[in-house]
Amino acid sequence: MNDKVRIAFLASETEIAQEARRHLAALHGDVPPGEADVIVALGGDGFMLHTLHATQHLDVPVYGMNCGTVGFLMNEYQEAGLLERLSAAEEEVIHPLRMRAIGTDGKLHEALAINEVSLLRAGPQAAKLRISIDGKVRLDELVCDGALLSTPAGSTAYNYSAHGPIIPIGADVLTLTAIAPFRPRRWRGALLPSGAKVRFDVLQPEKRPVMADADSRTAGRVVTVEITSDPGVSHRILFDPGHGLEERLIREQFV
Repeated sequence: MNDKVRIAFLASETEIAQEARRHLAALHGDVPPGEADVIVALGGDGFMLHTLHATQHLDVPVYGMNCGTVGFLMNEYQEAGLLERLSAAEEEVIHPLRMRAIGTDGKLHEALAINEVSLLRAGPQAAKLRISIDGKVRLDELVCDGALLSTPAGSTAYNYSAHGPIIPIGADVLTLTAIAPFRPRRWRGALLPSGAKVRFDVLQPEKRPVMADADSRTAGRVVTVEITSDPGVSHRILFDPGHGLEERLIREQFV
């Protein structure tokens, strides 16, 4: 990239991120995302996910700079040398999950998830879920607080907090993780091919209601949820050399 690169600066609502956006836009100019060669997202991981979802139709790479807390998907914030960093950045391409959920009202809810699709109990009693993979029932009844299906990119997020495994970004697998499983008590989840079709059926949905989320965007209370990878959608993320997702996934396991 040269000094004529067109940059769209997007920022979360925090004052730190908004101030960073004002400074950087004054230095480099600012164009709408639809006219940009690259989008610079200023915030935390939540804002990065928001930006990727909002701009997925543009086929423009997104370079994040951390103005939030965790910043796993972000680069270190520095005002100096931005054009040089953009020119040297390494690109990772990730594909999201597609969720198709049927609500308790019979309505279909569809959404994409870069990190994970999660099912969570929505009442005082534990959820009861039946899990099918590619049309075959693999677990008749999982009694739990919930379950989630994660991409490699999302494996260090909610999945990791639920004691799921970290997956290398190049691995062609998804991780299925239970949240506070009660029965089967020893079930530790599963690693699945990325092309697998995963279906959750909510058992006793009136007595034991369950809600479904795709990257924290809720579909409300559901009776069934089907999840597949969507290779037709690509997200392009830029990282400083030596600090890409592959390196971060490995480093996270040795903290």
